[in-house]
Amino acid sequence: MRRTPHLSALLAVTACALTAGTLTSCTWGGDEDAKDVQPPAAPRGVTVQAGSATTAHVMWNQATDDTKVTGYDVYRGATRVKRVPGGKHMVDVVGLKPSTAYTFTVRARDAEGNVGPASKKLTVTTPAAASADREPPSRPGSPRGTVEGSRAVTLSWGAARDDKGVASYEIYQGSSKIHSVGGNERGTLVTGLRPGTAYRFTVKALDAADNASPASRVVRLTTAAGRDDGSGTAPTDFRATTRLDEGAYYIDLAWTPPHTGGAVAEYQIHLDGKIATSLVFGGTAPRDKAKHGFYVGRKPGDTHRVKLRAKLPDGTWGGWSPERTVTTGPRP
Repeated sequence: MRRTPHLSALLAVTACALTAGTLTSCTWGGDEDAKDVQPPAAPRGVTVQAGSATTAHVMWNQATDDTKVTGYDVYRGATRVKRVPGGKHMVDVVGLKPSTAYTFTVRARDAEGNVGPASKKLTVTTPAAASADREPPSRPGSPRGTVEGSRAVTLSWGAARDDKGVASYEIYQGSSKIHSVGGNERGTLVTGLRPGTAYRFTVKALDAADNASPASRVVRLTTAAGRDDGSGTAPTDFRATTRLDEGAYYIDLAWTPPHTGGAVAEYQIHLDGKIATSLVFGGTAPRDKAKHGFYVGRKPGDTHRVKLRAKLPDGTWGGWSPERTVTTGPRP
């Protein structure tokens, strides 16, 4: 027996227009013609570093979208200065003025042209210009590298010399520039790599006049195979204790910052199964041993679980420390 589709099913897949009692058009329903009106999320992990007296290096993490991010717009203040494709997450902004503070943000775009909200604002000040400087820095010395699991490596190098001072160091993966750090740094952590893959890294020094040094000696590293739990980028020697102070209980944390080639200024604290707060060290961030305490309440006998992770130099989050369990003082 031949079955006739239910009327509701037909109405669900077709839409017809009537004009003066005459059928004028029909359109098949469904999602094929649905227009994407959802903009991408704001890019996270934005970092900015002055490359010279007239340039800045801006990096960010991939933004999320319900379809696909097809591009990014980089803004200096309210002015869009760069538009890059969706597969690119870094850019050099040129034509800046020496000794000047600039604020940068990044917005993501999708295929329908929807533009997402701006990222967090970051401000950088370009160094002073060096008059009539045509002498490039010397080649960075003694580059070394360490594999940090399957998706990250740590690089370090000896200081380059320059008659006016080194403004920044540029890190290259093969022939592609992938990162930039300040002239006072001697190392960095590179993340986002593939497991079981061989890489070639070099470093160049840049002065305030945009003179670039010769590339350093090549560092060849192969990431570990298999899945990576992020332990290579996690804080170590992590400890948590509780204390009572004037009737209130606090959790005190102590840890060794991950080895990133520089100081880690920001951490994320995870308490009882959810993100509790972000910790940002002002001034000079600790490199060898770090400590932090925070209030958890006045009730004795409460048990808490706590762990933390570091924000890495490229703006990504590192691996979580081991989770520790602590209990406030005994119940009376």
